[in-house]
Amino acid sequence: MTEIAVFVRCVRPTGCWHRWVQTWLLLAGLVSLPAHLQAEDDGLVQRMTGGGHVLMIRHADAPGIGDPDGFRLDDCATQRNLSESGREQARRIGVWLRARGIERARVYSSQWCRCMDTARLLSLGPVTELPALNSFFENPENREHNLTALRRFLASQPRDGELIVLVTHQVTISAITGEFTSSGHGVLLALEEGGGFKPVGRTGFGQ
Repeated sequence: MTEIAVFVRCVRPTGCWHRWVQTWLLLAGLVSLPAHLQAEDDGLVQRMTGGGHVLMIRHADAPGIGDPDGFRLDDCATQRNLSESGREQARRIGVWLRARGIERARVYSSQWCRCMDTARLLSLGPVTELPALNSFFENPENREHNLTALRRFLASQPRDGELIVLVTHQVTISAITGEFTSSGHGVLLALEEGGGFKPVGRTGFGQ
């Protein structure tokens, strides 16, 4: 019951009534997602639970672009952070995954606070910082170093292991997968023999 309450709570009640009713109906089983979207998500969930996959998630809603001048990784107050709706979005992603049997995962995150907060709010297990997931938006000179380290990380993972969740930034997801993702959306990668990987689908986690 707690998870359902988190799923439907609105930050700004005015204007949220339609979303609340739609969510309640979905949970009650009185309406369903469009068939093609449901089938696509079902296929991705089957992959996620079958081993050997990596779910890259862009951090939840954090209004703005980039970070303020002089921001520091060790001080969240100097960074662009999740909005309250972003925190709710991150919780809903976790609820969506757990409702489909994905109760735990190996979770890694960029060291940016908006990513760490998103990763923790998923409630899928302990979160490990992975500098290879850090943004290079403000520092493009770090791009190749970060991407090389991330590809090395992916190549070292077992091809039949449990789901790995990587919470990161749009620039990182685009560079690795060639896909654009909105805040709080994800791209699923299949790990291949020989150390390779390939994108196999996208999800908005029902949002």
